[in-house]
Amino acid sequence: MQNTPLACPLCQYNKIEFYFEDTRSYWQCDNCQLVFVAPSEHLNEADEKERYDLHENNADDEGYLHFLNKLIMPFSERLPAGSQGLDFGCGPGPTVSLMLEELGHKVECYDKYYANDVSLLAKSYDFVTSTEVLEHLREPREELQRLTRMLRPNGHLGIMTKLLPPFEKFADWHYKRDLTHICFYSDSTFEWVAAYWDLSLEIIGNDVVILQSGN
Repeated sequence: MQNTPLACPLCQYNKIEFYFEDTRSYWQCDNCQLVFVAPSEHLNEADEKERYDLHENNADDEGYLHFLNKLIMPFSERLPAGSQGLDFGCGPGPTVSLMLEELGHKVECYDKYYANDVSLLAKSYDFVTSTEVLEHLREPREELQRLTRMLRPNGHLGIMTKLLPPFEKFADWHYKRDLTHICFYSDSTFEWVAAYWDLSLEIIGNDVVILQSGN
């Protein structure tokens, strides 16, 4: 078992409990309930990108479109016509942006490895999407701070990430087998996120979260 991390990477609380161990050690924050892998066990960025390069999700994959619609459909219902947004973590084959553009919205695309135009992160938007990204974040507090600051008044943040299952199911949970997945969020974690950044919260199913800023 690895040494206990100094603090939670999301809320920075320093009371951390051992959670589980397989090929990696997992820890849980007593405050926000985030389960995470300590930095000492993260992949380096070169190995991380090599794994991302193997992803074959694209706009021609009907299964992938069906998966993304779990977010796109409820999210688009909450957006005013002609909204402007950012897809944060778009990957090598942007798809969320195309789906939302087909619904009449304008979408910029950002990705650390594949579309690294940091000027887009200095703008404000009616909405931000981040699908299958939060579980990869080394510094979730910093990135969520960035995303929430980009929201205009009444702006929406749409997230897809598998929510943490009950502890008795964690050992066999497929989601943690991906070594680029290092942060795992529960309903309680997103309740902390909403309270900390003063956002309203909707959790839809086991992998869709919609947050909204105030006026």
